[in-house]
Amino acid sequence: MCGIVGVLGKGPVAEQLVDALKRLEYRGYDSAGVATVENGHLGRRRAEGKLRNLEQRLKSSPLYGDTGIGHTRWATHGKPVEANAHPHMTDQVSVVHNGIIENFRALKEELIAEGAEFTSDTDTEVIAHLITRELKAGSDPVRAVYHTLKRLEGAFALAMIFRGYDDLMIVARQGSPLAIGYGDGEMFVGSDAIALAPFTDAIAYLEDGDWAVLTRNGVAIRDRNGKAVERPVTRSQATAFVVDKGNHRHFMAKEIYEQPEVIGHTLAAYVDLAANRIDMPALPFDFANVHRLSLSACGTAFYACLVAKYWFERWARLPVDVDIASEFRYRETALDEGGAALFVSQSGETADTLATLRYCRAQGQHIVSVVNVQESSIARESDAVLPTLAGPEIGVASTKAFTCQLTVLACLAIAAGKARGVIGPALEAELVQALAEVPRHMATVLRDERPYETLAHGLSKARDVLYLGRGSSYPMALEGALKLKEISYIHAEGYAAGELKHGPIALIDEKMPVIVIAPRDDLFEKTVSNMQEVAARGGQIVLVSDADPASTGCAISTHLAVPPVHRFVTPLVYAVPIQLIAYHTAVFMGTDVDQPRNLAKSVTVE
Repeated sequence: MCGIVGVLGKGPVAEQLVDALKRLEYRGYDSAGVATVENGHLGRRRAEGKLRNLEQRLKSSPLYGDTGIGHTRWATHGKPVEANAHPHMTDQVSVVHNGIIENFRALKEELIAEGAEFTSDTDTEVIAHLITRELKAGSDPVRAVYHTLKRLEGAFALAMIFRGYDDLMIVARQGSPLAIGYGDGEMFVGSDAIALAPFTDAIAYLEDGDWAVLTRNGVAIRDRNGKAVERPVTRSQATAFVVDKGNHRHFMAKEIYEQPEVIGHTLAAYVDLAANRIDMPALPFDFANVHRLSLSACGTAFYACLVAKYWFERWARLPVDVDIASEFRYRETALDEGGAALFVSQSGETADTLATLRYCRAQGQHIVSVVNVQESSIARESDAVLPTLAGPEIGVASTKAFTCQLTVLACLAIAAGKARGVIGPALEAELVQALAEVPRHMATVLRDERPYETLAHGLSKARDVLYLGRGSSYPMALEGALKLKEISYIHAEGYAAGELKHGPIALIDEKMPVIVIAPRDDLFEKTVSNMQEVAARGGQIVLVSDADPASTGCAISTHLAVPPVHRFVTPLVYAVPIQLIAYHTAVFMGTDVDQPRNLAKSVTVE
């Protein structure tokens, strides 16, 4: 994940910026840079690769400004070269940015038509030019940023400094996290409290849509409408060596909220967002020559594979077998030599998955793994590794690792469709654009948790909960039920909605909550028919959907609204509400959310 730091200091800040960025190295990056304001003038130093390269650049060409911003970058738009490294600048402003600006192409064309000259392939540079246009039209920096933010679509965190302003920094948050640190005659900004730990433990966390104007005397925070707001200052327990919960009660909550950011960084590894095309690393086989793909995993990762089956078969026309690893390894599966087998694991150490990998290796399969730990056993024993880039996941119940797995698998399915001649350039661009919009849609779901808190009060009284879904929403129903079981200890089952009459309908009465995952797609009306069956028996229907509840003709107990999204990416976006349902129910019931009983983060035994 990209890292942002900013310092309004009492002396030269370049060294402080680099030291703070070092504490974010665990997030991963491919280039780095800093910019400062010195006597009203902007200066910048950038370098490809590790921070030591930036340190060498600063030794040979120092910066002495006492106001500055720094950044470590995972390439999203454009290759990981110095020209694309942050900060991005014009003669008026310097900007660092985490996230994705979805409408950057239209903005860039508009700016080029007005004479703006771009020096990078990034989406970030349009922000600098938009602000510059406002400044040259007579706006002060605060108004220039306010008007610019209204033009941006996507999920982002920003920090900006300005020519002629030695005591000013403006920051903004939309989907990606950002924290403000309070010092004595100094102010700090970081994408993670860990970066600010050596400077201060007094931290305020911006909420979604917030933007803030910092000087050394303090900060003025405004919401998305420009209204002044206060955010509580808390004492952070972060150090340079531990992952902090931030302003969240639990690691699971923090990891749910990190999803818009980490999805963006995972996309960056597999998608050329500037060209709207998939850019996967080399694989040990050609999808055009694969007749059947074997997928295997355990737990939540298994449900990611079930979603991927829909993607591969629908969008790549590639037959897929999906197995729970603990079953696959013992049923002596017949595999054609030279075939392809794909394994998914958060830790990369899951014992059953590793044993299944070794079985497939012995059967002459090409081995590809999707893991969150690139040094893991599964990664080391694979022919190709597709990392998820979710960053450390502390909560036992997987959230961001799951959605990052889905992101990688979605990209791989598009690549397979291209190789097999099913997906042409126009469809590829459409699907890639849908993926690029996922962080924004996730951030929209996360803006208001009140409906989930209210629902949790009712669910906490239930002995059993039923989840229903069709198509790719069926595996999400399974995942939703698993999450609720894992952390609230309420018995829950996920079913294909079409199977309702084949057994589960016998359980439904007025005490049974039925959570229906129903995006308004080509299967929606079929799912509505099943909802009517539930309603006829008095079941409490919780509808997770972008559809108007009135259109179902059913009495809906609770509607959890989700923004309309492309059918390809519904599993990614709908993952967030099913995580929030489980999380808030567990919190209301007082269970140990991060470390539920009897469960472990990495299952390294049978």
